[in-house]
Amino acid sequence: MATKDKCCTIVPYFKVFNGQLGTFKGLCEKFVAKTKGEPKCLYYGFSFAGDQVHCREGYEDAEGLLAHLENVGPLLEDALKIADITRLEIHGPEEELAKLRQPLAELEPQYFVLEYGFRR
Repeated sequence: MATKDKCCTIVPYFKVFNGQLGTFKGLCEKFVAKTKGEPKCLYYGFSFAGDQVHCREGYEDAEGLLAHLENVGPLLEDALKIADITRLEIHGPEEELAKLRQPLAELEPQYFVLEYGFRR
C-alpha cells in the first residue's frame, strides 16, 4: 500500500574539524533555537559520535524543508567553516522530492523515494 505521507527529511552528516567540536555544539544550540519556531518542522535535533554529527530533522513537506534552509542559511555557512558535510540524504515521496531537486542540486544529495509506510 502506497503512503500518502508528504513528510520530507534532510539527513546531513558532518565531520567537525579537529579542535572545533565545542564551537560546533554552540552553533547547534543556535540552529535549534532558530528552527523551533518553524511551523512545518516536525522534529529537529543533533546526535554526536565523537567528531561526527548527524542532524535529525523532518518537515511536513518540501516547502517546509526549503523554508528551513532559508531560515538557517547563515548558520549553515558558519558551520561549514568548521565542518564538512560527509553525506547528505533527502527522503520523501517523489512528488515532494521533485520540488527539491532543482533548489538543492548544488548540494548534490542522494535522494530516497518514500513509497510505503505511515505516519501517525
